[in-house]
This record gives sequence, structure tokens and C-alpha cells, in this order.
Amino acid sequence: MTIIAIDGPAASGKGTLARRLARQFGFAHLDTGKLYRAVGLAVLRFGGDPEDEDAAADAARALDPADLDDPALAGDEAAQAASQVAALPAVREALLQFQRSFAAHPPDGAAGAVLDGRDIGAVICPDAPVKLYVTADVEVRAQRRHKELLNRGAPSIYARVLEALQERDARDAAREAAPMRPADDAHVLDTSAMDPDEAFRAALDLVEPALAAASEEG
Repeated sequence: MTIIAIDGPAASGKGTLARRLARQFGFAHLDTGKLYRAVGLAVLRFGGDPEDEDAAADAARALDPADLDDPALAGDEAAQAASQVAALPAVREALLQFQRSFAAHPPDGAAGAVLDGRDIGAVICPDAPVKLYVTADVEVRAQRRHKELLNRGAPSIYARVLEALQERDARDAAREAAPMRPADDAHVLDTSAMDPDEAFRAALDLVEPALAAASEEG
């Protein structure tokens, strides 16, 4: 099974790239960040603390694929809770098999899978033949997220978005369980100065040769 693993910080453009690459190659796509958002949101809805490992692990074990379609997962509350529960080893362990099963057996008979998140290439699918680490300057990412929120009609203040991203980056990089970092064999793609189409073309330039090489080896 061919797997494309895409990692990177929030608002780097990795999700957009993952969806476009999945369409390009006819692969299934999993936004693994939604798993953590769904877990964090479930804890909050039960009146719990996203940093409570027992409560968060229970929510992770009870996760239903249908939960990933909740529109509330796109909100900032879910994003912040996701970063908190993602730092908990028990939560990551509970979701590990879900992600690996999707990669090994993508739905609808797809020939491969594209997974994007924080630790796909380093932890979830370390043997993936194609690994990208998509990043961008935090100020650029904050501007993108700010614009996205405004376009959705949500209230947003750039300075607060920037502060939230900086806090999330620090938490994701410092956590003991699978800290955010590029896999040793990942291609790093900085999209700071790229629009979505430019980023997609740059990603294709990295992905296509790697897929071809994997096909020859297979």
C-alpha cells in the first residue's frame, strides 16, 4: 500500500496539499488533526479538562468515524483542545491503531492513502515511501488562519491568532509524546512565499519521483 505522510504545524498549508495530492493520485485522505479535535471537543462537551489524561483517553477510545464530520471541529476551541489532548501519551496510543488501519486499508478500495498531521512520518507511518514536512513562518501562518476565519464569518483578531499559533507550536514541539518535528527522511517544503498552486506544484515535484521509485522497488 502506497502512503504519503504529510506533517507540519498548523496553517502551514499541509491540509490543502494533502487533499489535492489525494485527488491527484486517487488516494484516500485522512486529516489526523480531526481525530484530536474530535477527542478534545468531546471532553469539553462533557465538561471535562482536555489535559485530564483519563478523560481524554476515554474519549479517544470511544471515537466514532462519524464524529469527524462535526462542523464544530473547524473552530478555534476544538483546535486548542486538540493541542492539549495530543500531548497525552494515552490519547496518542488510543488513536495510533485508527490511523495505521486507515493507512494500511484505505476506504473505498483506494490504491493508497494520504495522511496529514504532526507525527505521521516519524511515528504513525515511519515506513511511508513519501514524507513531506510542510511549514511556513508563523506570521504567514497566522495571517492565513486570520483570513480563513474572516472568510467563514468568524470573528478574528490577527494578534490573538498569532499568539495562539505561537503557543500551540511551543506546546506541540515540547510535548514528550511524539513532539512535532520532521522525520529524518522527510522532504521539507517551506510554503511561506507560495500560493496554494505553487505549493502544490512544488509538492508534486517531490512526491512524483518518490512514488515512482517506490513503485520500482515494489
